Amino acid sequence: METFSSEKSIISLGSWLETPAGNYVRDWEHARLDELTADIFGFNATQIGLPQIQALRANRMPHKWLTDTLIPASGYDNVAKPLVVVQDFEELPFASNSIDLIVLPHVLEFAKEPHQVLREVERVLIPEGQVIISGFNPFSLWGARQIAGRLSESYFLPQEGEFISLSRLKDWLKLLNMEVSGGHLGCYAPPCETEKCLKRFSFMEKAGDQWWPYLGAVYVVQAIKRVKGMRLIGLAWKAQKAAAPQGVPATNKIHR
Repeated sequence: METFSSEKSIISLGSWLETPAGNYVRDWEHARLDELTADIFGFNATQIGLPQIQALRANRMPHKWLTDTLIPASGYDNVAKPLVVVQDFEELPFASNSIDLIVLPHVLEFAKEPHQVLREVERVLIPEGQVIISGFNPFSLWGARQIAGRLSESYFLPQEGEFISLSRLKDWLKLLNMEVSGGHLGCYAPPCETEKCLKRFSFMEKAGDQWWPYLGAVYVVQAIKRVKGMRLIGLAWKAQKAAAPQGVPATNKIHR
């Protein structure tokens, strides 16, 4: 596997997704992403990073591809989409207002400049284009386990990640005129490392949705790029100013 940039930290997340806990997260995200992307229409869609999650498999756009910072040496057939190799995610090789849908699976929390990644996403999205972002929730059992791991140097999740809260992410999107339109929280089981332990707590998935929905370990957020309407203020304003005031009797207009 040949890398082309400093975006190496997300590679550790790709390896982590092969663990029992990683499979648990991947299965949950696949179900949520399939649900969100199935009815998004357009022409061009791209997934940025992390090919271990097939974020666009349920989408029906004619042009779909993966944008990544590395070339897989083998096994790329499982990704089942064309590949666009970039130096980093802070500079995307797409024209402005050209992409209908962008999916960012865990990219922001492993990027050096997450703000710049979002700015690039906003730039290349068409007006009313959509972005879907997944990430780990720091205010969860998994987030608490990760904080404890920093103290003991025994990490549950890849240590390079800077997990972003939902409220913080929504603030970033709002600053870019991106309106949150939907989302999900899930993976309520404790941070177990074995499949047996995760299955033992499978009942918490439904209970979490009902009783503590904001404590899910993983979130998926969907947002739409809004473009404010333009107003003509040049010649149209001058013409309106030169027109006679409304409500003036016709006789007065003739006299003037």
